[in-house]
Amino acid sequence: MPNEPPRTTMREGRMRSQNKFVVVFVAVAAAASAAVRSQEGEGAGTARTPSASPEARKFLAPPNQVVAIRAARMFDARSGRMLANPVIVVRGERIAEAGAGVQVPAGASVTDLGSATVLPGMIDGHVHLNLNAPNPPAKRALIALANAQVDLEAGFTTVLDMDSRGGFNTVEIRDAINSGQFPGPRMQVVGQSINQRATNYYADTQSLRYYEGFTENKNTNSPWLARAAVREAKLHGVDWIKIYTTQDFVGPVHMWRPDATLVNSPSLTLEEVEAIVDEAHRLGLKVACHTYGGEGMRSCLSAGVDSPNHLLELDDAGVKVLLQKKLYFVPTIDDLISLEKADLRETGGRNSRLKLMEQAFKRALAAGVTIVFGSGATSATIPHGRQADQFRYFVKWGMTPAQALQTAFLPAARMLNYGWENHIGSIEKGKFADIIAVSGNPLEDVAEMERVRFVMKGGLVVRNELSAR
Repeated sequence: MPNEPPRTTMREGRMRSQNKFVVVFVAVAAAASAAVRSQEGEGAGTARTPSASPEARKFLAPPNQVVAIRAARMFDARSGRMLANPVIVVRGERIAEAGAGVQVPAGASVTDLGSATVLPGMIDGHVHLNLNAPNPPAKRALIALANAQVDLEAGFTTVLDMDSRGGFNTVEIRDAINSGQFPGPRMQVVGQSINQRATNYYADTQSLRYYEGFTENKNTNSPWLARAAVREAKLHGVDWIKIYTTQDFVGPVHMWRPDATLVNSPSLTLEEVEAIVDEAHRLGLKVACHTYGGEGMRSCLSAGVDSPNHLLELDDAGVKVLLQKKLYFVPTIDDLISLEKADLRETGGRNSRLKLMEQAFKRALAAGVTIVFGSGATSATIPHGRQADQFRYFVKWGMTPAQALQTAFLPAARMLNYGWENHIGSIEKGKFADIIAVSGNPLEDVAEMERVRFVMKGGLVVRNELSAR
């Protein structure tokens, strides 16, 4: 079936942390090479039939298994309301029925979550699974897969990896998960970005080919070279293209002017960004843009990228473009929290990227811009698995708890490639059984989302601290 997320499993099993990392270190390279590509051909994102061997299907479920989930409450991602005493019937990897008054089918395995609240699996629209460090390729892949699995256990059943920081191991990890050889979240990936986020003042002169270097070593100097870079990325099997339209030399000393305003050195020209967006869309890919402000932000929004990220200096003109083009806004608050101390030190306490984000967020919210959950989690100062702390900031900055929760569900699903909103983002008949649960009511205390106790991805119980069955 075209244009749907990869199949997952219905087989119930616990994957605690120790077991998970044992799985990770078994054979990443072998799994990646044997993985079933979900991005082959025109039907990118298509579900593929995995190998029939039991080993290859370890995390893919029997299609005839039936499970019924009971709980005290269910969050309706469309309305933002709680439904009382729901029953969710899962057949195979998908939801057959959901709601109050649903009957438990004869012979179904019942998972009773008691007084808990069930919600759709969360979607994180901006993560970095790879550590931004010069580790050997095998170690990089191991760290990335481990981070993906940590995210899954925290309730993030889908993640969008926004730059591998070099190489395309996220493509192989995605495919290994899709084939059922490893547990992990659903993934869409950009592989490498196709222009630099600068870490030094000089271009790399050692790499003979464009994609041999890390993120920081590349330039796309002209619209035609930009199109060529998109085409090459497509052949590597990516789902998205990532660009940086403000260079943001790494380190606060290069970030701020003496008056404590952002430097915002522009990177790509408008013509180059337009070429990238046009070529990506022609090839069935979407485009994400890292941008803070100034010319770079204007180019990003004017070209109509699918996922504008950060937008720290968002102004009324930028809001107008977001609304006119129906673009999403991905804030990445966790990313900025990690930068707060250094920013305040460099500006003498006058400014920080987190302060700018608060202003941009409030401006976007007041105007009705669609905000999508994206954390910016890495494997360094912003640990994976803790991203749900963003909900507290969303509420602090003006959202209701229901609005905050909704950012991680249907809006995020709609932003993803391949029409995934038809398959994830809500607990509804026909969608994948991506379901999480917390002990309390997150509409009363949104911090409950930081204490996920039950995770099911496509019918596979990844974590269950609420029920003995």
